Amino acid sequence: MELRSRSRYRGRYAPSPTGPLHRGNLRTALLSWLDARLAGGEWLLRLDDLDTPRNRAGAEDGILADLRWLELDWDGPVIRQSERRGLYASVLSALRRAGRLYPCRCSRRLLADISAPHGQPAVYPGYCRERLPQWGFLQERLPSWRLRLAEGALLWPERRGAPGRLDGATEVGDVVLRRSDGFVAYHLATAVDELLFGVTDVVRGEDLRWASGAQVAVMAELGATPPRYCHLPLWRDGQGRRLSKREGAEGAAGLRQQGLDGPAAIGLLAASLGLVPDGSRISSAELLSELLRQLSRQEPRADDLASDLKEGFGIRTTKIAHS
Repeated sequence: MELRSRSRYRGRYAPSPTGPLHRGNLRTALLSWLDARLAGGEWLLRLDDLDTPRNRAGAEDGILADLRWLELDWDGPVIRQSERRGLYASVLSALRRAGRLYPCRCSRRLLADISAPHGQPAVYPGYCRERLPQWGFLQERLPSWRLRLAEGALLWPERRGAPGRLDGATEVGDVVLRRSDGFVAYHLATAVDELLFGVTDVVRGEDLRWASGAQVAVMAELGATPPRYCHLPLWRDGQGRRLSKREGAEGAAGLRQQGLDGPAAIGLLAASLGLVPDGSRISSAELLSELLRQLSRQEPRADDLASDLKEGFGIRTTKIAHS
């Protein structure tokens, strides 16, 4: 597997076309885009559309339209994971030939009974790890394929807070790389794409922090080092609940219905981080220009937002005055 060079900053935004982007998704897109542009790097757009039963008609077009409305331009063509299934299958086959995978026939009901600490995913206890492998149909069902995780710590660089560290055996467990319905699993496809496209920095919500362990485990199995991660605080509603597509959280369409245009929406997203005053209208390009101006005229300091944005999205600053 030939990996692209990581000599230059390359970020990515990777939504799933399972519904409209909500405000939290849009804010993450803005911050990911700003991070790439402040570093003079590239920003890729990848659609994580492998889970076709969950994809919704028109969602892809809506995602692209929302990003264009906010003037968040991406570099190169849109990357669709659904067009890369052959590549993922090749990686799976290589791992299976190397003896790194085993078939798992545990039912969802059985796995649902595995307890986990609050806020953490359950760790697979390895029921099928030492069983005689049966890769074909059994009782009209195929097995899922799990990665036989090596013992020891999984480490990765985090730009906000302490470096990432999870114990492979007790905090991650053997990762599913192919589901029992035949679909390639999210962790495999994501890890392969981060490596093959030379992604240096991943900016995403803190709800995906625990996914990093599984993805780093796959990268290690492929003999590669992970990118740097920046896991952002989630946007929550008035009751402290995180915004979600499933709950129909408001996105760009709702903002347009309120009479907001692209610059007003950027102002709303930026104001939620304290970057601009409430009610500001500022385009993405103007916001980037202002932040670059701050970087050029100030000595980088730990308490300087422009510096913090580049290093890890802190949110302390003198707000950019813009109307």
